[in-house]
Amino acid sequence: MEFRRLGGSGLKVSEVSLGSWLTYGGYVERENAVKAIEKAYELGVNFFDTANVYERGAAEVLLGETIKQFPRESYVLATKAFWPMGDGPNDRGLSRKHVIEQANASLKRLNTDYVDIFYCHRYDQETPLQETLRAIDDLIRSGKVLYAGVSEWTASQMADALGTADRYLLDRIVVSQPIYNMFERYIEKEVIPYGEKNGIGQVVFSPLAQGLLTGKYTSAADLPEGSRASKLDWMRKGITDEKLAKVRALSEIAGELEITTGQLALAWILRQPNVASALVGASRPEQVVENVAASGIKLSEDVLARIETILG
Repeated sequence: MEFRRLGGSGLKVSEVSLGSWLTYGGYVERENAVKAIEKAYELGVNFFDTANVYERGAAEVLLGETIKQFPRESYVLATKAFWPMGDGPNDRGLSRKHVIEQANASLKRLNTDYVDIFYCHRYDQETPLQETLRAIDDLIRSGKVLYAGVSEWTASQMADALGTADRYLLDRIVVSQPIYNMFERYIEKEVIPYGEKNGIGQVVFSPLAQGLLTGKYTSAADLPEGSRASKLDWMRKGITDEKLAKVRALSEIAGELEITTGQLALAWILRQPNVASALVGASRPEQVVENVAASGIKLSEDVLARIETILG
């Protein structure tokens, strides 16, 4: 496993990290979830990501129970807040009340004294930016959080956050978590350039397009029984014949390189120096083994050009 600095901070994270969205605490059986987490740690993954909203806290509980067997200083732990955790008017968003309450609730579920990274899970149009950033700064000063991050914020929103933090002497955000894969590339235009210039690293989610870029789906009309795409409408709609044709072409390149299609997709993402880590999900330990092997794979300029031609 190779490691990269997280933005302009001194924190080093594994190039491949393990997430728990749509997996742990719900979709994946507990035994497989635990084995996947343990296998990731065994193979050098030191970065584990979760959120309060994932299965309404169940993902945090499972992750916390599993990683407590490892020395706390040996891994980086991230969680988030924004999405509704109840029916009340203050059970969502990035108000000081919600941020502080959810951070404390996450620490309890994770059974830890602190998280390394606390993300604003989305941008909150209804809360003053200074209020949110000061709440997170207070969590950092109290030792409950070490670094501040955001998820799916625009470059403009991050610029406002850095300006506000500098104005009021608050801790700066050092990490952004956007979606990024061969079919979702919007961050290349503004988010990555802004991050490179301002010390904000990217930890990207859905790097395999929810499994589409592994090559496991061969037909939009005939999805594997029991797969997530067969159960979730929004995921099923993202599997098109056009994308499947591109995946088949990418698989040919992967075959020539003697790697899997998924490893090719992850190596393509890690070609970006501003990407600190690719956040993968895994329902079985075997998937972890395959994904982790992508760390350190370097793609030549010729291969990158062929991929670009395929992607159009």
